[in-house]
Amino acid sequence: MIASERGVNNLGMQGHDKSDKRVCVGTVQEILAAGRKRTEIADRDIVVIAHRGNFYALDSFCYHAGGPLHQGDIEDMGQEACIVCPWHKYKITLGTGQGLYMAVDPFNLKKQPELKSKGVKQRTHVVTIEHGQVFVTLSSVDTKLDSDHYNCAEYRHTFNLG
Repeated sequence: MIASERGVNNLGMQGHDKSDKRVCVGTVQEILAAGRKRTEIADRDIVVIAHRGNFYALDSFCYHAGGPLHQGDIEDMGQEACIVCPWHKYKITLGTGQGLYMAVDPFNLKKQPELKSKGVKQRTHVVTIEHGQVFVTLSSVDTKLDSDHYNCAEYRHTFNLG
């Protein structure tokens, strides 16, 4: 369900530069029906995900070891929707790209595990909806993130991921 014709997600994330051009990646109906769509924008491999009426975009390869996030399951952790890397089960928030984990206190094993963040690890991108079309605007790469290492043509070519 889309609240308005101009839905927006990931705004202001990771140094978004408003002068960047947005790219149409498909229709709302197409992406809702499939649940996600993998695409390439300006030599970045991106996955666009529809989840609970919201749209998210992030780099397709996991920050940890380059796993194929576009093949990962969506799972809720606390109040956050996360994509789970199919290789090593790392959990990444769809909206912010934070790596999440359940922390255990080794000195108090009776204490319940606690949800913690490793900080922003995965590059996310701005998604806008207009006239039934889904647009993605790439975030600025001025600040390096762990996922940037795996989102390059050399990595995709070396491992035949193109």
